[in-house]
Amino acid sequence: MSVPTLAGLVVGGMVGAGVFSLPARFGVATGILGSLIAWAVAGTGMLMLAFVFQNLAIRKPELDSGVFIYAKAGFGDYAGFNSAIGFWASTVAGNTFYWVFMSATVGAFFEGFGDGATFLAVAVSTVGVWLFHYLVARGVRDAAVINRVVTIFKIIPILVFIVVLFVNFDAGVFSDNWTAYGYGDLGTLNEQVRNTMLITTFVFIGIEGASVYSRYAKRREDVGRATVLGFLSVLSIFALVTLSSYSVVAQPELAATRQPSMVGVFASVVGEWGEWFISVAVIVSVLGAYLAWTLMAAEVMYIPARQDDFPQFLGQENDAGTPITALVVTSLGVQALLALTLFVNDALNFMLDLSTSLALLPYLLAAAYALKLGLTGEAYEGVSAGVRRRETIVAGAATAYTIFLFDAAGMKFVLLMTVLLAPATLLYVKARSEHGRRLFTPAEIGLFVLIASGGVIGVAGLLTGRIAL
Repeated sequence: MSVPTLAGLVVGGMVGAGVFSLPARFGVATGILGSLIAWAVAGTGMLMLAFVFQNLAIRKPELDSGVFIYAKAGFGDYAGFNSAIGFWASTVAGNTFYWVFMSATVGAFFEGFGDGATFLAVAVSTVGVWLFHYLVARGVRDAAVINRVVTIFKIIPILVFIVVLFVNFDAGVFSDNWTAYGYGDLGTLNEQVRNTMLITTFVFIGIEGASVYSRYAKRREDVGRATVLGFLSVLSIFALVTLSSYSVVAQPELAATRQPSMVGVFASVVGEWGEWFISVAVIVSVLGAYLAWTLMAAEVMYIPARQDDFPQFLGQENDAGTPITALVVTSLGVQALLALTLFVNDALNFMLDLSTSLALLPYLLAAAYALKLGLTGEAYEGVSAGVRRRETIVAGAATAYTIFLFDAAGMKFVLLMTVLLAPATLLYVKARSEHGRRLFTPAEIGLFVLIASGGVIGVAGLLTGRIAL
């Protein structure tokens, strides 16, 4: 894969459904000032994370197996396993969100789809899951090329949205939306920014897309370039979508707009045809993002299996070279969460927040590994002290940012994360037994006890109703 193709995977992974929900998600939480601060915080934090992946690609070029490999190299096999499982589970929850979001879009025209979590919506989504399963099973490279084409076509309507809204800029609305305090109490500025952190993180998930496919890159240095190029492009788009929405619609109306909120905002400016225009863009965008994330999910299960960190059966390929068993497990995981949406309140936002929370662990461990390399000097032989110092500061900032995101996510989603990680340890046990390896080191025993304890508390919370889905 060339730089454009790798960057296309990064952009395709990030520009999915999340961008189309930005107006209402921000409208509920904050005004323009808070949104600017939120994008500055999220943009800086995620840029640090992008630089971390770029630096790791340079300092550790032999680690070309995606995000999980950094956790394994830095903190041991069990940490690497949990990073891989966490990332895989995040993609499954994200893919489920995509189907719910697309069904909610169709629900504006056909009542049977409702808010995306009706029986009809789940049934149609199920068909879609297995159609895409067939497409990806034909070959990873073919699907990646399709993703590049889809990415181009889904960016164009978003750019049209931005341009049209700024052309219709309303200075009075923009002024009232600056702090939005006149519309009611949104909390302190700090609270407003914190309330946007999960959505800003969700829309940036996929920043590691080029890293996951690094083994397909024509040149190793292309991975870092594609990551930063893709990130900066997407950050500009997301910030402009948010600001343009505040320029034409009052904050309370933004907050009350039906998801996907870009549809309603655009239609309020241009009329009924705008509803169809953005709705088609949503469907194209979500299908493209779903394809990219299905590819990544299968890779994240396949690679650890080939390196003996997951059970052997997950490393099987078909004649097209696709990690078929990992793909089947991924599709089944999406299918299971689709069924769960029938019993979850506000399935759309629940899946978004769950996906984001699960992605935080692999991000944190990757950033912490880069920080460890900088502090110990490993992989910096022959590198100037200034370069090492700069990259260490970047890694420290990325680590601090991901820790802050755990706090922003809240204890509910941290416990739900352990509910998934704890039973998944059985896969780790099976993989270790297949190769006659020692199960846990003393430090890993402590980590397992921590995860298992969180899982027990989480299950108890679900059973007693203290954790509501």
